[in-house]
This record gives sequence, structure tokens and C-alpha cells, in this order.
Amino acid sequence: MLKFIKFFIVLFCFISNSYAVTAPDELVKKTADDVITALKSDKDLQANKEKIYKLAEEKILPYFDFDKISRLVLGKNWRGANDNQKTQFKEEFKNLLLRTYAIALSKYQDEKIEYKPFTSKPSDEIVTVKTEIIQSGGQPVAVDYVLTKGGNEGWVVIDIIIEGVSLITNYRSQFSSEIKTNGMDGLIKALAQKNKESSN
Repeated sequence: MLKFIKFFIVLFCFISNSYAVTAPDELVKKTADDVITALKSDKDLQANKEKIYKLAEEKILPYFDFDKISRLVLGKNWRGANDNQKTQFKEEFKNLLLRTYAIALSKYQDEKIEYKPFTSKPSDEIVTVKTEIIQSGGQPVAVDYVLTKGGNEGWVVIDIIIEGVSLITNYRSQFSSEIKTNGMDGLIKALAQKNKESSN
């Protein structure tokens, strides 16, 4: 997934203070505009590690369903983990995604977002918003956002699919291999070490 990292900027399309009553596609469009505007208005933001992390932490992470994402990412290994391991994993995985988003912000180079036609029914519990990232001098990159209803909190993100590759599936494969080799505690330790290194 590293080769797609600069396209993670579009993950920021999900944040809105009023998103409980906003249709998923309109939510994506409005928030993308808001975040890109913030990037363009602060010329120092992308080069300031503290500010870029703060932006990602405040504007993105609160609107992801980390409980559900963590369960999906770990798959059967979630059921075998104890409560303490689950809590530690969610925290380290959250920090891992924070690093990914911060890096994406710092690499943003005025890519454009093209929104595909969106349809859904009131009864839909899971929807997909399809977009393409238009990059100067390169091929468009298909990015699909999978959202689910989060109760009174409105729509929340549970997966991102880039060029047919699911974020959930990709991490599940990586983490499953690590758990098979070093156990759940080994995975948590490895994630914690990576997060620590990135913060230095």
C-alpha cells in the first residue's frame, strides 16, 4: 500500500460537524473541499510535523469506527485476543493510521477528486462512495469509500479501497502473518515500535 500513500489524502473526505444529517456523497464532497482549503491556506502546515499530526488527529480519526475496523482487520484473531490486547491493538492501530494520514497530508500536491454517480436506499446500512484521484501527468486512481451507519452519530468509515485493494484486507494479511510468527503481543509490540520511531 505504500505506493498509494499520497492518495490517502482523500481519506479526509469524511469529516463534518453536521454529518449526522448529510448524505454520504455530499459528506465526501463538502469535507474534501474544507480540508483541501485548510491545506492551501496554511503554507507552513505540510512542513510542520506537529501541526500536520494535529490536523489528522482532530479532523479524521474521531470519525472512523475503530472498534469495527479493528475487528475486521484482525478477523479470527480478534476473537482469540483478550480485552487488554484488544485495547492495546486499537490504540496502536489508530496511531498507525494517524501516521499514514499525516504523511499523506505532507505529500499532497493539488490532486483533484472526481466523484462518480452515487445511489443508495434509505434502508442501506453500508454504502460505497466512488471517486477517482486525478493526478498531474499520471493515470487516475480509483478510490472507494465504504461507510456504515453509526447509530446517532451518522455515517462512519469502515474501509477504503484503492485500485481494488481494500485497506482492511491489506492490513489483515500483514497482521495475520505477524501474529502467526510472533503472536498477538508481538504484533502490538511491533506496531508500538513503529509508532515510536515515527514520532521521533
